[in-house]
Amino acid sequence: MSAPASALAQVVVRSGRDRSVRQRHPRLFASAIKEILGRPKDGELVDVTDNHGVWLARGVINQQAQIAIRLLTWSADEGAAAADWPGLWQARVRAAIAQRTADPNLRDTDARRLVFGESDGLPGLVVDDYAGHLVMQLSTLAATQWRGPALDALQDALHPACVIEREDDDRMRHERPDAKPGPAFAVVRGAAPEGPVVFREGGLRFEVDLRSGQKTGYYLDQRENRARVAAYCRGATVLNAFAFSGGFAAHALAAGAASVINLDSSAEALRLAERTMALNGFEARATSVEADAFERLRAWRAEGRRFDVVIVDPPKFAHHPGQVERAARAYKDLNRIALALVAPGGVLATFSCSGVVDAALFQKILFSAALESGRDAQVVERLTQSSDHPVALTFPESEYLKGLILRVP
Repeated sequence: MSAPASALAQVVVRSGRDRSVRQRHPRLFASAIKEILGRPKDGELVDVTDNHGVWLARGVINQQAQIAIRLLTWSADEGAAAADWPGLWQARVRAAIAQRTADPNLRDTDARRLVFGESDGLPGLVVDDYAGHLVMQLSTLAATQWRGPALDALQDALHPACVIEREDDDRMRHERPDAKPGPAFAVVRGAAPEGPVVFREGGLRFEVDLRSGQKTGYYLDQRENRARVAAYCRGATVLNAFAFSGGFAAHALAAGAASVINLDSSAEALRLAERTMALNGFEARATSVEADAFERLRAWRAEGRRFDVVIVDPPKFAHHPGQVERAARAYKDLNRIALALVAPGGVLATFSCSGVVDAALFQKILFSAALESGRDAQVVERLTQSSDHPVALTFPESEYLKGLILRVP
């Protein structure tokens, strides 16, 4: 179709660079742009055409960013005027909430991701719900300019106790290199609690500090994996490396683990893990160790320590493709040591949240780690992010979390 009559500026894609747009990928990089017809301001809607003037999509432009256009629609009839988009944005927020409300995997929790960016057609908008207390992050110009409509949709659908906005500084720096960091924490609706919020997950209780927690407060993406790993923990001695708030530990102990060691380099994280243990009556079977995970795991290997179940859930090792090789070395080193700590017949549950390290590469890394450690291993389960973090088929980058449960003879 030729470009429809429109008051919007037109962005012409270079010859041979329009395939991703035709395949409905939500990001168009600056390097793919041939020319811009008109003088759009950053944050405005633009139409995207191929090199022959055929209309392809519509999105929000940001000429300061490497991702120059966040594509929003591939229907020429949808949102042809800027005035249409507050309502369309609201409708998409409502649709995302409805999907989570209907999700059978979320019936035993009151903590969930309500909006997951591009996967919900809402680039740059992330919203988490902790027992009626919402945490919102904005990381694109599109999400920033339609912040009000998003808040209205959340308020109308959920009537939350509060909505807290937290700045995603790392991502906003890519969007607006010249922008000054905003406030790390702002209450934009309702009244924030003075202390932590208690929420439930799988019959267990957890606390989250909405003012200072990692991500938007808690790793909701591992919810279903915590339950899967716990299934192997009955009667087991468990090592929970990179423990953070003790989510894996709590589920393991609830499943009947004999004992758990929570290992983390952060005293604050371990205090939260200890609070998790106390909330659920698990203090007697849980121990905290504050140390660098790599160093302590090496020391335990040298001592000949063994555990029935070893859980390894490290932070992101690679943020962009240029860091993949370094990350692969780190993952191999970590898992080589972890495998040595698994008792014969035990289990290693290992994860990577680095999106640029895909599942195939991660398994190859584990193959190398097993080979170098001299341990055989069998893949018994493949794990991914929880269902409230859906993966858009048109946006494979939305699948970032991968894990394997390995049986180690």
